Amino acid sequence: MLKNFKTSFFLKLLFSFVDEKQKLKLVQYNKSLQNDLDINLINYKFFCNRYLTFENGKMKEYHYHYDYLIYEGEYLNKKRNGKGKEYQEFSNKIKFEGEYLNGKRNGYGKEYYGGNLIFEGEYLNNMKWKGKGYDAKGNIKYKLNNSNKNVKEYNFLGILVSEIKYLNWKKNGKVKEYYDGKLTFEGEYINGLKNGKAKEYYNDKLTFEGEYINGLKNGKAKEYYNGNLIFEGEYLYGKKWEGKGYDNLNNLKYELKEGRGLIKEYDYDNKLKSEAEYLYGEKNGKAKEYSGGMLTFEGEYENGFKNGKAKEYYDDKLIFEGDYLYGHKIRGKEYLNEYLEYEGEYLFDKKWNGKGYDENGNVIYELNKGNGKVKEYYQYRKIRYEGEYLNGKRSGKSKKYDFDGKLKYEGDYANGLRNGKGKLYSGDEVIFEGEFLNGEMQGTI
Repeated sequence: MLKNFKTSFFLKLLFSFVDEKQKLKLVQYNKSLQNDLDINLINYKFFCNRYLTFENGKMKEYHYHYDYLIYEGEYLNKKRNGKGKEYQEFSNKIKFEGEYLNGKRNGYGKEYYGGNLIFEGEYLNNMKWKGKGYDAKGNIKYKLNNSNKNVKEYNFLGILVSEIKYLNWKKNGKVKEYYDGKLTFEGEYINGLKNGKAKEYYNDKLTFEGEYINGLKNGKAKEYYNGNLIFEGEYLYGKKWEGKGYDNLNNLKYELKEGRGLIKEYDYDNKLKSEAEYLYGEKNGKAKEYSGGMLTFEGEYENGFKNGKAKEYYDDKLIFEGDYLYGHKIRGKEYLNEYLEYEGEYLFDKKWNGKGYDENGNVIYELNKGNGKVKEYYQYRKIRYEGEYLNGKRSGKSKKYDFDGKLKYEGDYANGLRNGKGKLYSGDEVIFEGEFLNGEMQGTI
């Protein structure tokens, strides 16, 4: 993100409707914007897909959109320094615990997968330096004595994840990477970045063959989908630049020159998946997107982000119409079963200032800066959630229902997650009653 007129305009417009009396300093890892802007926002820390909270002198990082905990520990000069813990996505399971220096793993640490220890030892500049790797049964799978080693890494089930040669703490030479024991990448690295010829796979089928330069696709390449050629041409700095695109029946569907063209992409059943105008290898201009051949989005893109007027659909029915700004909803209307359900403003895609309606057009709730009592619905006006919002997130006493309208949970929410006392139901039966923390039960059913 560059410090230019467009960036400043975007940020000022995005936060223009929030209370001027509330101030929060923007802190980003991106140095071009670090410490540059005061955002008017209440208890919401925007941090390049993360926001921060300070508790008892320590810092916690959360994913700003999905709210799961990423890291907790010590900070110095806006970087991880000292002891800390990392967590797996959408889970409270620990991923790493150990020492950091200037934002990188340095010193003694332990790495986990699925709750099982897979490595313990010394790290240097984020790279494993000395230590032992384990499988799910605690068996030693490899030993590492310095940075210049051929290493086989395994996940917690003992399945091979990668075969790597390290040189000066970075991947160098020929490398193979796996997922669930299946080959996903084979090629070469130089100083930790993909360089040279490479092949990529999904479920044992070739998806890409071509060249990388400094971690980005560059040069001649071919792409495949389920064994069928879908693109042949050249990449420039990681973006399709020149070439031809095909459907699954090998029919020519588009041509790209200098990153320009109308690109149509198709799914496995040869149904249209998207059609969009490209400029310099990014979506720019009008675009349509489909699922199973049915329209799901029509609107405009700018530099790869949704920008401008847009409409979204589900099952051929309009569910949203409004405005996007650099990939985020900023204002619009939402519909349920063709009736207006919400109209107002958004902040990072969360309902912020607006009104909710029933199928007769009656106002049933209002939000002011993300605060107020709310009702949420599944499709066809089936109740999903009723309770309170605070700063755009579920908070306070609330009820959650399944698609059949039966009570699934009642109790406390905080920061968008179940926190505090609550009950879980299965049918009409209570299957758990007790405390919740960050969405998870504290105890057993």
